[in-house]
This record gives sequence, C-alpha cells and structure tokens, in this order.
Amino acid sequence: MTETIRLATRGSELALRQTQRVARALESHRREVELVEVETTGDSVRDELIHRLGRTGAFVRSLDEEVLDGGVDAAVHSMKDMPTEFPEKLAVAGVPERAPAGDVLLTPGGATLSELPDGATVGTSSLRRKAQLLSSRPDLAVEPLRGNVDTRVEKLLAPALQAEHRRRLEAEEEGDSSYDRTAEEWFDDRSELERRALSREVDVAFDAIVLAEAGLERMGLLERLEFERLAPSFVPAPGQGAVAVTARADDVVDDLHHELDHPRTRVETTVERTVLETLGGGCVAPVGIYAVLQGEYVHVRVRVLSQDGTEEVEATRDLPVERHAEAAVELAEELADRGAADLVERARREGDG
Repeated sequence: MTETIRLATRGSELALRQTQRVARALESHRREVELVEVETTGDSVRDELIHRLGRTGAFVRSLDEEVLDGGVDAAVHSMKDMPTEFPEKLAVAGVPERAPAGDVLLTPGGATLSELPDGATVGTSSLRRKAQLLSSRPDLAVEPLRGNVDTRVEKLLAPALQAEHRRRLEAEEEGDSSYDRTAEEWFDDRSELERRALSREVDVAFDAIVLAEAGLERMGLLERLEFERLAPSFVPAPGQGAVAVTARADDVVDDLHHELDHPRTRVETTVERTVLETLGGGCVAPVGIYAVLQGEYVHVRVRVLSQDGTEEVEATRDLPVERHAEAAVELAEELADRGAADLVERARREGDG
C-alpha cells in the first residue's frame, strides 16, 4: 500500500507552489501526498516588519509544531526563513535543488538600479536588502514593504496603472479621441495581477522594489515584469532560493532524504547557514551569505553590514568541500574577530530599540 505523506505549508500562493513541487517529487516515488495549510505568526501579524516578528522563525514555528505534535509528517519551508537552531527532535530531512538565489530589482518602466533618480523610493522588508541598497546608492529612500509576492508587485504597479486609467477616463469624458482604445478595452487587456493593482490602495508610491528571483519564478511572474538581476555584490540571504523539508527525527527522515535531497544544494546551504549560526545574525542583522560548490571547493561570499550600509565586514573564500562545515565556522569566527560580531550586536540592539 502506498504511504500517504502529510505536508504542512503556509497558505500563501508562493508557499503552496513550493509545497506542490515537493509533493510532485514525492509522488514520482509512488507516494500519496496530502497538503495541510497552517497559519503562522508571520501570516497573522500584518503591521510589523519581519525582523520584529519574534526574531527568526515567524513563518516557521507553527508548521514545525504541527510536525512535532504528530498532526503532519513533514513541513515545507523557504530555507531563508528558518532559524539556525530548532528542536532536537526535528531534522531537515530534505533539501531539493535550489532555484536562482539572487535578488532582482523591479520597476514599473524597466529602469535599472543605476538609472533610478536621486532620492528614488525603493521598497523592501529586508534589513539586508536595505543595507546593501544604501551601500550602493546612499541617496535612495528605502521604505518598508510587506505582503506576499503578488501583493508587493501590485503595490509597485498600482500608482502608474491607476494614473493611466484616470487619464483614459478623463479623455473619454472630454471627448478626446487621442487614444486608440477605450478605457474599458484597455482595462480588459490588463493581466489579473494588473487588474488587482488597479483596485489597490497604496500609501507609498514606490519607484522600485527588491524581491527574490526564486519567488517570482515560482509564481510565474518573471516573464510578465520588467526586472534587473542585481550585481553579485548584492549577496543573498543564507538559504535564499532553497526549500527545506523538516520532519521528526524518525524513520520518515531517511525516506524523505532519499527522495528529495539534492547533495549540491545541501552542501551550499549548510555552509551559508553555518556561517550565519556562528555569527548569530538570524534576521536581526544585515547579513548576506552565498556559497557555490565548485569542484573540490565551496566558493563563499559574505557581507555583514550596518543597517545604514555605511560600515561593512566582508570576505570571499574557497572552502575545502571535504570539511565545508568546519571551514565555514572558521570563516565566521574570522569575520567576527574583524568586526562582524560588533555589527550584529549593534543591529540586535537597534532592533530591540
């Protein structure tokens, strides 16, 4: 008889798409899979930035509690949301192949970061993205931006779309025939995302927003949006683009590991999360860590910044793959001694304040 695996997931469209990919991988091994939606702290509290939501784990703990309580067999997480420390009875059973790890800049008209005007308003909920943006462009006004991926994109597109719609309506009222389509025909040509943006109220008119490429790809939005892949100097969050499947430390872990784990992604994300854990950054500090397995070495880049982007400790290293976890600890300790620990502690105090 085929064993049914119950997977806990957040209810957002992105989370469901990620979990459905995991489900399809399990089904290819003749598993039956049932998805169980769970609301998390990060989903229910809408008016706080991620770094204030009980530290790291705002989108994780509720799902893992379902696993530990036996209500489900496993939970599917965006790895970048996961605490580096979690209960002993829980294990990261599977790490599927990673999607693109980097960040992208979205603008209504396709402008690049260098083309944004002085003082442009850029939206992000990430301390890391804010610090790296200000390090590159200190003139920018970086404003908080929360919501699911599609919600954030709608907030970006809304002002320009609404202004265009108003212009067309006013032209019709005045008998102006300069437009070749009516306002209704123009509206009918909009995508579902654009239509939702047309009805959305926004408090801030963003010139650009920064999001993870992986989320946009999984949502099928990349081909419909103007975007710029940010330069390698914009180092992603540890685990960004990767998915982690957690389970109780029993027999199901071995099965999930065999059916889901991608060894290269496991090594790369282990290095990233080990550096983060050693530094103690969590999501309270602007820390970017990105590792790529290259033959016998893991090439890793780390940036630890002050919240305003004016101070930084960074390093680029090739770590031996046969002892990648230990080498990651040594790298983090070196960075801590060079001032990264002070930057992390300062960010923690500023967050508490």
